[in-house]
Amino acid sequence: MLTNIEILKRIDKITEEDKRYKKEAYLFILAALEYTLSKLPARRHLTGRELAIGIAEYARKEYGYMAKMVLEKWGVAKTIDYGEIVYHMIDQEIMTKTEDDKKEDFADVYDFEEEFHLKHLNPSDFPERF
Repeated sequence: MLTNIEILKRIDKITEEDKRYKKEAYLFILAALEYTLSKLPARRHLTGRELAIGIAEYARKEYGYMAKMVLEKWGVAKTIDYGEIVYHMIDQEIMTKTEDDKKEDFADVYDFEEEFHLKHLNPSDFPERF
C-alpha cells in the first residue's frame, strides 16, 4: 500500500506529464472514491459508472451549486475526464482495475450541464439568506 507522500509524488508526476487536469482533480477523485465506498454496506470494486455517479454526488455535497465550476476549473468537463484521471492513476498504481474495466466505462455517464443543474441540489445546500 502506498503512503500519502508516495501518492502525492505519483500525482505530481502525472500532472507534470499531462497538464489537462489539475492536481486537485486527482485528489478529488480519490476522495470521491472513498466517499462512494463508504456508502456501501461492504467495500468492493466500483464500476466506472458507479464511480462517476459517486463523484457527482460528492461534488454536489462538497461544492453545492458551484460543483460544475470547480470541476471545470480543474479541467474536468465530461465524465470521460474522470476516466482519463482514473486511468492515469491506474498507470501509476495508485488505483486498480479489473479485466472488465475500461476507460470508456466513464464515457457519457451523464451530461455535466444537466447533472450539476440547480434542480439537483437540496435546499439545505444553499446558505440561509437565500
